[in-house]
Amino acid sequence: MSVSRRKFLQTSGLLAAAGLISSNELFAGSLKLKNYGIQLYTVRDEMPKDPKGVIKQLASFGYNQIESFEGDKGMFWGMAPLEFKKYAEGLGMKIISSHCDIDKDFEKKAADAASIGMKYLICPYRGPQKSIDDFKKIAEDFSAKGEICRKNGIRFAYHNHDYSFKPQDGQIPEDVMLANTNPDTVDFEMDIYWVVTAGADPIAYLNKYKNRYRLGHVKDRIKNSTETGASCILGQGSIDFPKILTIGKENGMEYFIVEQERYDNSTELDSAKADAKYMSMLLI
Repeated sequence: MSVSRRKFLQTSGLLAAAGLISSNELFAGSLKLKNYGIQLYTVRDEMPKDPKGVIKQLASFGYNQIESFEGDKGMFWGMAPLEFKKYAEGLGMKIISSHCDIDKDFEKKAADAASIGMKYLICPYRGPQKSIDDFKKIAEDFSAKGEICRKNGIRFAYHNHDYSFKPQDGQIPEDVMLANTNPDTVDFEMDIYWVVTAGADPIAYLNKYKNRYRLGHVKDRIKNSTETGASCILGQGSIDFPKILTIGKENGMEYFIVEQERYDNSTELDSAKADAKYMSMLLI
């Protein structure tokens, strides 16, 4: 961080603490975020009904990147990989990544992803384990999956939930997986919501593990909620995204991907539209 930027942040931080400027204004000296994506799980109930129609609506909201997930119709929603790519690109959208079942046909999935220029295949969930040694075995498998991805010209990543930030056997599973995976082939996708929900500090992890968190899930948390599942429309919750994402960008985060899992008094598509509006105004 440059001296001038550090001075700007220090001065603005004092003003923010005094309540004289907002969090977005604090980072008004930074560049406006130009590229941001959406995890299609945000519209998980709408996608099976009309994949192309939903993607077209998402493009109209301003999203220009897609992170898919593997549903009943696969990562490409019943389309051939190239058809999916051409349709998305025709709308000005680029397919960056996909969550998928890494235990089934992974080599084919890696080849398919590479064939259309995707950057990542991502493990979305492994769940709590009986011991910390189980997380070490998971890390070993991640490195093996990363090597498969490397041979295909793409990369592998793991997406966290809250369980990987909860102490087990005197260690933090997330730290164990970071320490025991090959950084040349395995990256991490920080779901900021789940880090906060676990009571951990996203900024501390971004600073400690520079260039490991290449992707970020931008998902807000209802203010003062004690519920585990308490995501909400971006900007209406408690998470300070301008600050966290600025630190993320300075530490190697390249992809900023919206995800929302809960909808109070809104629909999936209306929420996705509101989230896109927030991202379009975000300064980091």
